Amino acid sequence: MNFYRLLIPLIVIITATSVEAQVSSVPVKMPVLGKNDTIRVAGTNENGEMIPWISLKEVEIYGVRIFKSPADQAAYNRLRYNVMKVMPYALFAKRRYEQLERDLAVTADKKEQKKLVKQCDKEIKEMFNREIKELTITQGQILTKLIDRQVGRTTYDIIRETKGGVTAFLYQSVARVVGHNLKSTYSPEEDRDIESIIISSGFYQ
Repeated sequence: MNFYRLLIPLIVIITATSVEAQVSSVPVKMPVLGKNDTIRVAGTNENGEMIPWISLKEVEIYGVRIFKSPADQAAYNRLRYNVMKVMPYALFAKRRYEQLERDLAVTADKKEQKKLVKQCDKEIKEMFNREIKELTITQGQILTKLIDRQVGRTTYDIIRETKGGVTAFLYQSVARVVGHNLKSTYSPEEDRDIESIIISSGFYQ
């Protein structure tokens, strides 16, 4: 039994040494460097020849959109303005709720969890009271969609998970009075103009 225990590691060592010897026995042809070749780059050994390469960022190319009428272009420009107006708030909500989830994951104490949820809710409310309350109905509708896009849950679901179903129902009732729907979801296909604006504006996450 002890013999077999020693045999297996021995085979692994011999095999590794053999592979290493085979790799090292192949001469590698390095590229000839010029006097200005001072930047270190990655390289790939291709059949004994070292080929340098540089990783480039992905480049997305968009066609120039042609509108059917000046009215369509004006509507698109208004949509772009509204999306750019509310997108920072959606990103703030995403970062804040992601932080909340991380904090809750490492906190077992129920009292401390309630404290964390209350603090998060307070920060969101302060943002709403300070800036978001000035949004138009259209901007508010776009914001609820973008929160679903960024957080992966509707505004209604977030309130229900953090404050309970009764509070979520009351918030939804008030929102419906002023033309909002906290249960609004985001669809890249149906909201393709919004998606295009987000991506082309550098807000893609």
